[in-house]
Amino acid sequence: MPNSAPRFRLDMLKSKAKRSLTESLESILSRGSKARGSLESSGSLDLDSSLSSTLSSTSKEPSLCEKEGPLPETPANTNGSVGDLSSDPVSHPIEQPDKLPQHGFRRRANTLSHLPIEYQESLEPVETSPSVPQRKLMRYHSVSTETPHKRNDYESKQSQLDVGNDTPIRTRRHSWRQQIFLRVATPQKGCDSPSRHDDYSELGDLPPRSPLEPVCEDGPFGPVKEDRKRTTRELRELWQKAILQQILLLRMEKENQKLQASENNLLNRRLKLDYEEITPCLKDVTLVWEKMLSTPGRSKTKIDMETIHSAVGRGVPRHHRGEIWKFLAEQYHLKNQFPTKQQPKDTPYKELLKQLTSQQHAILIDLGRTFPTHPYFSAQLGAGQLSLYNILKAYSLLDPEVGYCQGLSFVAGVLLLHMTEEDAFKMLKFLMFDMGLRKQYRPDMTILQIQMYQLSRLLHDYHRDLYNHLEEHEIGPSLYAAPWFLTMFASQFPLGFVARVFDMLFLQGSEVIFKVALSLLGSHKPLILQHENLETIVDFIKNTLPNLGLVQMEKTINQVFEMDIAKQLQAYEVEYHVLQDELIDSSLNDNQRMDKLEKANTSLRKQNFDLLEELQVANGKIQNLEATVELLLNNECKLKQSILTLELERKALLQTVEDLRTQTGSPGGKHLLTRQDCLDAN
Repeated sequence: MPNSAPRFRLDMLKSKAKRSLTESLESILSRGSKARGSLESSGSLDLDSSLSSTLSSTSKEPSLCEKEGPLPETPANTNGSVGDLSSDPVSHPIEQPDKLPQHGFRRRANTLSHLPIEYQESLEPVETSPSVPQRKLMRYHSVSTETPHKRNDYESKQSQLDVGNDTPIRTRRHSWRQQIFLRVATPQKGCDSPSRHDDYSELGDLPPRSPLEPVCEDGPFGPVKEDRKRTTRELRELWQKAILQQILLLRMEKENQKLQASENNLLNRRLKLDYEEITPCLKDVTLVWEKMLSTPGRSKTKIDMETIHSAVGRGVPRHHRGEIWKFLAEQYHLKNQFPTKQQPKDTPYKELLKQLTSQQHAILIDLGRTFPTHPYFSAQLGAGQLSLYNILKAYSLLDPEVGYCQGLSFVAGVLLLHMTEEDAFKMLKFLMFDMGLRKQYRPDMTILQIQMYQLSRLLHDYHRDLYNHLEEHEIGPSLYAAPWFLTMFASQFPLGFVARVFDMLFLQGSEVIFKVALSLLGSHKPLILQHENLETIVDFIKNTLPNLGLVQMEKTINQVFEMDIAKQLQAYEVEYHVLQDELIDSSLNDNQRMDKLEKANTSLRKQNFDLLEELQVANGKIQNLEATVELLLNNECKLKQSILTLELERKALLQTVEDLRTQTGSPGGKHLLTRQDCLDAN
């Protein structure tokens, strides 16, 4: 047998040899005394030859019968056996032989069947009385589970045998070395031949082998019981159990996905709001905002603007900021129920995402430049950049006139940090169309030039020395203020400061940008005046000014809430247009001037017609309101008359009650009451 054969092959061959010995002994008992001797020697030779050939070819150890004496006629108890060979109460004499001579090598330790012993008992034939019924010889395995240091009692082992079993086969027990081996044994190669374990059918139920060993049709310790055919009911129950388990697994998987999605949402939200607050929001202010946000039907309920203005000035909670911006947009729509003429088409956001845009290349280039240090946008084509791309793409399709302009990505990015993608798109559309920011992103940039002129005029009127210092070094507002207007300060200033700017932007509109710019330049005027050249001044305004402290930022925000420059901005805009017309007129001849005047006249007429239409609409509304007021006044008069009538009735009833009380208290009151009762009865 090759050395790679499985270990249990050795057990099989040894069992074969022992069975041969048992069969020989049984035939000895069944024959006469003369033939018994010859059969003994032949059985001994067969046993010796089989064991020696098996063990020498597999484990190279001496045969099990080398040290044994001649075979006995009847089995006797041997050292290391497990129980008696017979349950007959008659005891048989057993002779103890002398110790066998020691060979030139040490016998192998107990790894298969025997404990290590110094000698073996020789078995003497025992005469059996013909009157005593001869019991059938029972084979016992001499494999002990004891360690070499301790042995169990002989009777206790005998009591562990199966009493109710009719077969003489006993349960095989392994040595402590074999138990260790079976627990760590590696799986053997599959059962190649069906006759491989045929001889194990007599071993009965044995302890399991290594759990890693493959299951064969006929196991090494006995034939495997064939599974009976299941009934239809059992199969149906198995199918039902399998289906229910599969449904349960699917439900668990869905729940795990929901939990994972919620965890991802929480992580994304924490990642988005990873910035330092400028104005800490106190608990009472948070409660005020939560009360306003939880107002029933808030999209149709007007709230006092003074209350909202005061709440925004005291602070906005960061985790509610997105909802508060949507709330401020709803209040703006309630206050201005007649939208501006330039309203986009009401195209769903998801429909816009399905279309292609010509601005794709410009948008992709600016994605990496938008908040490059923020963790939500820093990953190339990550979740933040993909959502930002979707918003900018959808807006470029919604507003083809503007398309995409540098600076829009920062505005959309700030919105995206505080709300979902679709809500951010809606708020971007609100800022651009309702708040009028889209004018400064037009391709001609005319409105941006007007804004630069307005900022210069504000500096001239409020901070003359700073204006003169900048003009002396030929520093126009376009060198430092253009990014402020196009990105709402988001490209250079901390996110906490930018969030506060957006709070005021949703509340007051685009004039907030002028207020913040004027406040920043005015509060740092002494530092700016210290610089004496163009490079240092521009570097200070672009790099040093955005890194001011939290106290200075909060001071700037508080100044913005106290400023009111709406009238000045309107006046400066008109002034800009007048100056532009004068500049154009000075370079034109008479014919060109006439053409221009005609165009202006045509434009004014068109504006006049538009105003007349608006006036007619307003007059119609006024008439309706007057009719409503008149109706309400009539109802009020009727109600007043009803109130007077009821008052008079009440006075009369009170007087009647007083008279009745007076009559009840007088001596003749009883007679009068009786007469009145009689009158009522008649």
